[in-house]
Amino acid sequence: MKNSFFRSFIMIALLQLLLTVTASAQYKEYKISVKGDTINIVDKDGLKQGKWVTSVPELRGNPGYEEEGVYVKGEKDGIWRKYTPEGDLLALENYLKGGKDGIQQYYTFMGNLEKEESWRAYNPDAPYDTIAIYGTGSAEIIDYKIVKAETYSVKHGDWKYYDPQTGELLRTEKWERNNLVLPNSPKPAVANATEKKKPEKTAEMLEWEKKNKGKKNAIRDGRTGL
Repeated sequence: MKNSFFRSFIMIALLQLLLTVTASAQYKEYKISVKGDTINIVDKDGLKQGKWVTSVPELRGNPGYEEEGVYVKGEKDGIWRKYTPEGDLLALENYLKGGKDGIQQYYTFMGNLEKEESWRAYNPDAPYDTIAIYGTGSAEIIDYKIVKAETYSVKHGDWKYYDPQTGELLRTEKWERNNLVLPNSPKPAVANATEKKKPEKTAEMLEWEKKNKGKKNAIRDGRTGL
C-alpha cells in the first residue's frame, strides 16, 4: 500500500515538473496558482495570455481590489470579476478583444448592486459599422450611416442607477455611441388619492369664518358679506 502511494506521489511530482519545463519553454513569464494551474502567462512575444489574477493596491484613497479573467493575445476577453481584498464581489465586466462590451455590473463593498452600464466594443475584424442618425431634439431615428469601426469602447444602450440600500431603480439613461439620447428619471411616487390638495381660501371666506367663529349651526351659503 505504501509503495503504491509512493509511486503515485512520484508520478504526480514528475508530471508537475514536466508541465513546468514545458511552460518554461513556451512562456516568457508565468505563475503557478495554489491549485497548480498555470496563470499570469506572458508569451514569447510579450503578450498576456490565458487566465490572470492580479492585485491592485490602494492608491490615493481609492480602495484596492483584485481582478481575474482571461487574456487573449494581450487583450481582455470574456467575463472579468473584481473583488475586495476580503473576496467580496465588486464588479462583473464583459470584454471583447480588449474593449468593454455588453452589460457591466458594479456593486458596493456591502455586495449591493449600485449601477449597470451598457457598452459596445468595436471589433477590428469588422471594419465598418452602421449607426442610427437621430432627429434634432428627439429620440426618433431619421436615417442610418455606415462608418469605419474603431477599436475602442463606447457607451451604448441603457445605463441604470440603483439605490444600493433598497434596490430601487433611481434613474435610467439611454446612450448611442457615447451620445446621451434619452435621459430619463423614474416618475416620483404618486401621492395618496385621499391626500387631495385643499383649495386656497378667499378673503370673503376668511372674513365669514372670523365673524361666525364659535357660532353653532352657522351655514355658509356662498353669498358675501355674511
